[in-house]
Amino acid sequence: MRRASLESGAEDAVVCHNWALGGEGALDLARAVMRVCERPSDFRFLYGVDEPIKQKIETIAREIYGADGVDYAPEAEAAIEAYTRLGYDRLPICMAKTHLSLSHDPALKGVPTGFRIPVRDIRISAGAGFLYPLLGKMATMPGLPTRPGFYDVDIDPETGRIVGLF
Repeated sequence: MRRASLESGAEDAVVCHNWALGGEGALDLARAVMRVCERPSDFRFLYGVDEPIKQKIETIAREIYGADGVDYAPEAEAAIEAYTRLGYDRLPICMAKTHLSLSHDPALKGVPTGFRIPVRDIRISAGAGFLYPLLGKMATMPGLPTRPGFYDVDIDPETGRIVGLF
């Protein structure tokens, strides 16, 4: 596998045994990632980060997904206005959509054409530093609370039963 990866143009390919050895089993992988990250790069966004939010979204929709355009729900329009007013419009975009299609619709297979991307809302990951439009019926995971729920899970010493799960 390593030889095939390198012959196909991979920067490196490392056997990783973290599943058996924990962090120590991933040290070679970590070192390989660090070596690659230290190399010069000509990375650039598909769009200018100073472009307006809608322009960034539409560039991704057109250039990556092959969409004919983008339709914004009122919630998305309000979010764009708020994020722009608050100065978050310079953040990069990370689209949240189905993994089953290049489009927003899991039923559109292959390389679909003739579709428009519906943006129903836009959320912010301020700590990570990006905005994420929700495309179509995309579900998201809830965020973690300040105090994780596992603090309330225990074993009743008298009965041996697990308590605090539900």
